[in-house]
Amino acid sequence: MADFNVTDSEAAIADRPHTFSVLVDNEAGVLHRIVGLFSGRGYNIETLTVAEVNAEESLSRITIVTSGTPQIIDQIHAQLARLVPVRKVTDLTDETDAVERELALVKVKGKGNARVEALRIADIFRAHVVDSTINSFVFEIVGSTEKLDAFIQLMDPLGLIDVSRTGVVAIARGAEGM
Repeated sequence: MADFNVTDSEAAIADRPHTFSVLVDNEAGVLHRIVGLFSGRGYNIETLTVAEVNAEESLSRITIVTSGTPQIIDQIHAQLARLVPVRKVTDLTDETDAVERELALVKVKGKGNARVEALRIADIFRAHVVDSTINSFVFEIVGSTEKLDAFIQLMDPLGLIDVSRTGVVAIARGAEGM
């Protein structure tokens, strides 16, 4: 019998996050159908964002980050493309070079040195103070998911209270539209 051991690096490549950009008709029930596709097949959605992108044509863009083996990612792509309200599906991870960003609001409480350290770290990460009280700050930070994760991890021992994140938004680079 053959030994089918998968190395850690192969496993990481197989289950790396994929960002899908899905152009859909902006109508009631579209998001429900897309989320139903994922839940009905046991796929996980790591982040999900939705916004109208063309009011004249009533189009919205849904950005979905999910993980899976190459076969599962191909299956997700094909099944999304078959849904009736879907106009176009692009796997921004494999099909094109893309810009991805996420926004987070991070609330930190603290006094004295912890407060000064929170401000110093925020400056390094280019986070902006959007609310301040005597005992707390709310920082706004924009960047890659990894950048936000690192910032939140550094704020945790300084008095992290709460985090609100948008999820990933993404767009393909270059002169072509979706």
